[in-house]
Amino acid sequence: MMQYEITQAGPLLDENGRPAQIGWSRQPLLDCNLERARFYPLGLLQRFRKKRWDYYAVFTPRRFFSATIADLGYAANLFVYTLDFATGDLHEEGLVAPLGRNTTLERNSPEGEASYASAKVSLRFTADPDERRVRVDWPGFHDGRGINADIRLAVPPGHESMTIVIPIGDRRFYYNTKINCLPATGQIRYGDDLEELRPDSSLGQLDWGRGVWEYSSFWNWASASGFLPDGRTIGLNLGRGFGDLSRATENAVILDGRVHKLGDVTFDYRSGDFMRPWHFTDEAQRLDLTFTPFKDRTARTNLGVIFSEVHQMFGRYDGRVVLDDDTVLEIRDLIGFAEEHRARW
Repeated sequence: MMQYEITQAGPLLDENGRPAQIGWSRQPLLDCNLERARFYPLGLLQRFRKKRWDYYAVFTPRRFFSATIADLGYAANLFVYTLDFATGDLHEEGLVAPLGRNTTLERNSPEGEASYASAKVSLRFTADPDERRVRVDWPGFHDGRGINADIRLAVPPGHESMTIVIPIGDRRFYYNTKINCLPATGQIRYGDDLEELRPDSSLGQLDWGRGVWEYSSFWNWASASGFLPDGRTIGLNLGRGFGDLSRATENAVILDGRVHKLGDVTFDYRSGDFMRPWHFTDEAQRLDLTFTPFKDRTARTNLGVIFSEVHQMFGRYDGRVVLDDDTVLEIRDLIGFAEEHRARW
């Protein structure tokens, strides 16, 4: 499978509302000019098909923490959740803001601010080339237990992302940046528990998505950010499910901030029996990983015309990957997740 690497900056969409370049890149080089998207003849309806989200996650020695601001066009969806690795305790809360009220999202990934603020909840994500900051204040979270986070994610010089632009049919498209293994500092306070984050043991990551999708969509995503025994950082990003992948996939191994690109990856798992081990292989025999789940995070929304069901499995990766220089890298007990997501949106 040929992989086309984008190396030149430019606009995301051409004058006809279609991707000006199709492929993958090590940095987000394209200006996300969503105003050019043309899906409905009536311009006022365009916003209802555009999807935008910023999903941040942090792996600490004790927990997984995540916060998201998403604008689905007709409403914004905000959610926060935390998982205790030792006990398996998971708590998640979300809210919906009709028509994206009180919600902002930045135009491009490297710089800007995404935020939501109300009398009860505040989420604020800021980004510049050197650092990303995630702030969450939700006093009523978990029956008043409350959750408050102020996390700084350093972006080391030259740290690479896995960025992809692919078409979905004629006028739909997907523009996505995923950044793994960002050293984290700051704190997470959950009730009376305060966890201080250290960059040698806590890593953050970002899933930044923009585009126009089909109404009915399906995808798989697998990801991890952790450390090897020698202290180097190791990240995984694997995905499939929609769009034309003939020129690029989002599959990669990220070692010490450098992307090692993979082609098509097979997700071998049993839908409906998600706690069984998953198996990941690629067409070039550079990837052979077994994922053993220990927790199923299930989130389901059914409002008739709007439907979403995700099974995000947390577990451990074991196996091997072959890097760009043919070095074989052994992976053992790397905590991450793998998911199946179905949506009508």
